[in-house]
Amino acid sequence: MSNLPRLVWSDVAPEAAKILYRVHQYVTHDTSLPEELIHLVFLRVSQINGCAHCIDMHTRDLLKTMPIDKVALVPVWQEVQHLFPAQYLAALAWAEEVTNLSETNASDHAYAAAAAAFEPRALVDLTIAIAAMNAFNRLGAPFRLPVKARP
Repeated sequence: MSNLPRLVWSDVAPEAAKILYRVHQYVTHDTSLPEELIHLVFLRVSQINGCAHCIDMHTRDLLKTMPIDKVALVPVWQEVQHLFPAQYLAALAWAEEVTNLSETNASDHAYAAAAAAFEPRALVDLTIAIAAMNAFNRLGAPFRLPVKARP
């Protein structure tokens, strides 16, 4: 990987940053979704997209409410479904489905499963959270936002 310095996207486009951060604020403060569920979805989406900054940040956020044993297994959640509540499993599945949209086309099967686990408003809010994290990942990864982790 190159060490070429990258732009700080939020400094270059502060108005766009304000809009994205407002969506993040909406998802994290103005919905009925549990905070832990939001951070779980943010982490899984970031893992799929390979955004080091967001993986680092949302792992730290999730560790505030979830034991390390479970956080470490988020990438393989399908193999350890007994560790997560049914609604979390539905959220993880929907997060993967929406994040991998070009491959999945948000299948009817996946939509039906998500719709069964969430009330309509919560499903829309969850999907907004997934979309927002995908947007942040698509800025964080290419501009190589820094991580807090140190050698």
